[in-house]
Amino acid sequence: MTGWGLRDPVQFVLDFLAPAAPLSEPTDPPSGSGFTHPAANRHAQLQGCRVSYRFERSRRRTIGLLVGPEGLVVRAPRWVPLREVDAFVQEKSVWIVTRLQEMRERARQPGREPQVWADGAQVPYLGRMLTLRLGQGPAAGVCAGDDLLRLQLPPEAGATQVREAAQAWLQKQARLLFVQRLDHFAPLLGVQWRRLSLSGARTRWGSAGADGHIRLNWRLVHLPPGQIDYVVVHELAHLREMNHSPRFWDTVGGVMPDYRERRQALRQSALTEGGAENL
Repeated sequence: MTGWGLRDPVQFVLDFLAPAAPLSEPTDPPSGSGFTHPAANRHAQLQGCRVSYRFERSRRRTIGLLVGPEGLVVRAPRWVPLREVDAFVQEKSVWIVTRLQEMRERARQPGREPQVWADGAQVPYLGRMLTLRLGQGPAAGVCAGDDLLRLQLPPEAGATQVREAAQAWLQKQARLLFVQRLDHFAPLLGVQWRRLSLSGARTRWGSAGADGHIRLNWRLVHLPPGQIDYVVVHELAHLREMNHSPRFWDTVGGVMPDYRERRQALRQSALTEGGAENL
């Protein structure tokens, strides 16, 4: 999903020629509780915690926040002065610290068993589990009325071959489903999407460009349909509001009144194979 954003870039035009202040020099974090990104180059005191984060300049149009397993990353357009970035980080301090704490707690939980790629293994698909079955026979796919994903592979196929075949099928299904859901929700939102790309990112469920280009993580196909629809609506709503302002959430809520519940359910989902949190 698109990260936290702030303000239309037009408001920053007057600052375009102003020299940017240098990045703060990295220093060792003080003893006690805090959060430190391994590539931190800026620091902030947020909600009583020292947060050392990675700051990057990018071609994005808004200031963005991303919390992943390594910590906080802040990205900002090249023309945005650092004082605006610092103010934004402070404004979102409660959200940032809450997400960092959640990520820390999740990391402390016992690790999930790694995905097995072999005959009889299970793969999540649209909120349910499919059992992989290898063998020469009918075309690959899910047979009606059962929860088997049949792959045209010999029983002795290696894990890499099985993984590639299964993921190719999942990605094909993801594209078909995403196009269907985009076509369903776009008219309801009064927008038009122009291009779809599948992403394999570990830190983001999707993104939207002002040109109508939608990117969706193919791993969404592991999740229940209601959560997939939330991401689709979220990104389509960005074609009307390229931010997370009250008008943006009103746009989402206009076609999905229960979006808060779906959003919360999505936040409890991790990308498969140990993937990172999406914000």
